[in-house]
Amino acid sequence: MTHTLVLLRHGESEWNKANLFTGWFDADLSERGREEAVQAGQDLAGAGLEPEVVHTSVQTRAIRTANLALDQLGRLWIPVRRSWRLNERHYGALQGLDKRETTERYGAEQVKIWRRSYDVPPPPLDWDDERHARFDPRYRDLPPDVLPASECLRDVVARMLPWWYDAIVPDLRTGATVLVVAHGNSLRALIKHLDGISDSDIAELNLPTGKPLLYELDEALRPTRDVPVLERVVGDVEAAKAAAEAVARQAG
Repeated sequence: MTHTLVLLRHGESEWNKANLFTGWFDADLSERGREEAVQAGQDLAGAGLEPEVVHTSVQTRAIRTANLALDQLGRLWIPVRRSWRLNERHYGALQGLDKRETTERYGAEQVKIWRRSYDVPPPPLDWDDERHARFDPRYRDLPPDVLPASECLRDVVARMLPWWYDAIVPDLRTGATVLVVAHGNSLRALIKHLDGISDSDIAELNLPTGKPLLYELDEALRPTRDVPVLERVVGDVEAAKAAAEAVARQAG
């Protein structure tokens, strides 16, 4: 028996459009992002993929992407599970800064380390900074010591995997087609786990917004096909590769 998993990075957000470090800031979709989410739903429909349960982060851009895609599929009624563990990586004190200006200030090499290294987080937010998650009502029931002030990708893997094992895997085991709508880094963390990508190689993976990725998993929940990540795109693969290249250039 194979298990069907679809991963979808949210559509372009207003802060993606403005080339800002977004992280846990709750940016909504841009108009283009809404169009990408609609197209994602149409691509899934065209491929005959009908999700039976959806998992999202608690951030608006992921929630709205899921709703727009599911609306195209006529499946707004399916069960929804949300968790902060699927949130974007926390960019710490970089949140809200312009990526190009940050590169000019700190240098391209340092910014690349902050953006892409597996185990080096950006400078943390101060505890009293108004951008800290403890001031956001959606996190009020979480213990203060689990709320990040900054994260590297290793941190995201550590906080994401419990949701994978405790929530997503049980849904897959029922035979349901599972759709996960999340963020560039939380999905990179999950893909690293699924594909066994090394700590160094994961730095080179860029995920375009609004492009569904199809994973068929075996009984051990490992991919049945060993192919490059973007070859899993449902829809226009070449357009997805071009969009991924654009993501890679964002800090330039």
